[in-house]
Amino acid sequence: MKSEAAPNRRRFLNIFWIILGGVAVAEFVAVAFAFLRPAKSKTPGENTDLIFTAGAVERFRPNSVTAFVRGKFYLARLEDGGFLAISRTCTHLGCSVPWMEKEMKFACPCHGSAFDITGNVLEAPAPRALDIYPITIENRIVKVDTRNPIKRSAFQVEQVVYHKKKA
Repeated sequence: MKSEAAPNRRRFLNIFWIILGGVAVAEFVAVAFAFLRPAKSKTPGENTDLIFTAGAVERFRPNSVTAFVRGKFYLARLEDGGFLAISRTCTHLGCSVPWMEKEMKFACPCHGSAFDITGNVLEAPAPRALDIYPITIENRIVKVDTRNPIKRSAFQVEQVVYHKKKA
């Protein structure tokens, strides 16, 4: 009986290894084709998902920060009513910085950098202020364009966007 079991087991293992080898080769071929296949070109209208409609001006109270997880930015409304769309990415090593409501600052959990409500550096090692995104306010609706972040060394008053009230 032992003489019959050994060849069957050996034959089974040989077939098993051949099948596993075939699967590995198929995976390699699939990855190679996916790598060599040309990328789909985007039409100009496809970037509309990178322009976020944040909401009505009245929705954001002064001196507050609202997180937009899908857009990877914070919308800060300053005390004077102006808006800044601030990137969630730390300028030190790219960690995501959460807004700390009680301390009124952004605090990087990776290396301890801290930023004020305008994105200015409060505590190093971050070398510069958080990036911002362009904002437009149309018909009292705040929109943020996340296609091209604006790199900046520090906060400047000209970066704040205000809603123009009609007389």
